[in-house]
Amino acid sequence: MSGLSALRARMALMYREIAKFGAVGGAGVLVNFGVYNLIIRNTGLQTVRSSVLATLVSIAFNYLGFRYFTYRDRDSEQRTKEMGLFLVFSCVGLVIENGLLYVATYGFHWDSTLQSNVFKFVGLGLATLFRFWSYRTWVFRAMPAKEAVQEAESFLAEGAHGPEGAQSAEGGTRRPGRIS
Repeated sequence: MSGLSALRARMALMYREIAKFGAVGGAGVLVNFGVYNLIIRNTGLQTVRSSVLATLVSIAFNYLGFRYFTYRDRDSEQRTKEMGLFLVFSCVGLVIENGLLYVATYGFHWDSTLQSNVFKFVGLGLATLFRFWSYRTWVFRAMPAKEAVQEAESFLAEGAHGPEGAQSAEGGTRRPGRIS
């Protein structure tokens, strides 16, 4: 495989991964905003507390989507470690998302429904960039590439047939343990 075609193949995989991440993330955004606006309208909770609760619900939703859709082909042998890392990075994203909302609401007193939704959206965008990088780098680690696996399998196949099937200098077939 030439360098250019290998680059194209990697880019195609990256585009598919981004599309799947975006699909799950987009559904998670709808869950996040839906829960947030339901809480704001139907309870007496403050803006940032409502947002934190909505973010926690969307984190649970997103984990299921990422594990079983976006990154289903990734290593899943250490689920406890994976879930722990997912929660750590999700909480960092929660702080990014809701930190911006907190500053807008309590620092600048921009707390109308529209302003809160706008700042929640901007914070969510920044947090999403962080989450994409951290999830693919640390949480849902890639398994070996198909090419690497195929190369290793062909190497092993050649190694298994190499000494037995190799031609000797006399034109006959050498066999291990036999002197020809």
